[in-house]
Amino acid sequence: MQKVNILVVEDSPGDARLITEAFKETKMRAEVRVVRDGVDAMSFLRREGRYAHEERPDLILLDLNLPRKDGREVLAEIKHDVALKQIPVLVLTTSNQPQDILFSYENHANSYIIKPMNM
Repeated sequence: MQKVNILVVEDSPGDARLITEAFKETKMRAEVRVVRDGVDAMSFLRREGRYAHEERPDLILLDLNLPRKDGREVLAEIKHDVALKQIPVLVLTTSNQPQDILFSYENHANSYIIKPMNM
């Protein structure tokens, strides 16, 4: 089975840990990397600085409410970058606001999942 590289962009350590643990329980070979804000997400994707040797992700799990650079900005940058736009982005957030859902799909998110309030 081929390894799948997953980038989790999530500022909550608890949520990031739950996501990482969930992938460990699957039969899929997943390499999960976590960054905590939108600035680091874009550096990771562009393989800049400390992320220069990272593998390109096959899937991005993106929270919308992030420090330094909002997830909405990150999504728009990814989907407007010729080198990155084909990477599937799954928005995984607590926001159930219709404008966030609409924005995400208008900016070519592949899916929008609302996190449960209590895990």
